[in-house]
Amino acid sequence: MLEATLSSKGQATIPKAVRERLQIKPGDRFKFFFHPDGVIILPRISTRRLKGSVPKVGQPASLQEIDRAIESGATERFRRKR
Repeated sequence: MLEATLSSKGQATIPKAVRERLQIKPGDRFKFFFHPDGVIILPRISTRRLKGSVPKVGQPASLQEIDRAIESGATERFRRKR
């Protein structure tokens, strides 16, 4: 289990293993979501990092195809880190 301590300024250091797994670096931004079991912290992903996640096809992709490609790319990145 990884832990961090909150400073008097309300800051915490993200453990190295977490930073590496999320592929985050100084200056990256995060989103926080409340969940019944706690809080979910997700890094914001720039559109540049999404480039190439949808294969080129002869016709435009549907919104469902785009959503599936984004989901697949995000979950694959986390599977590779395990």
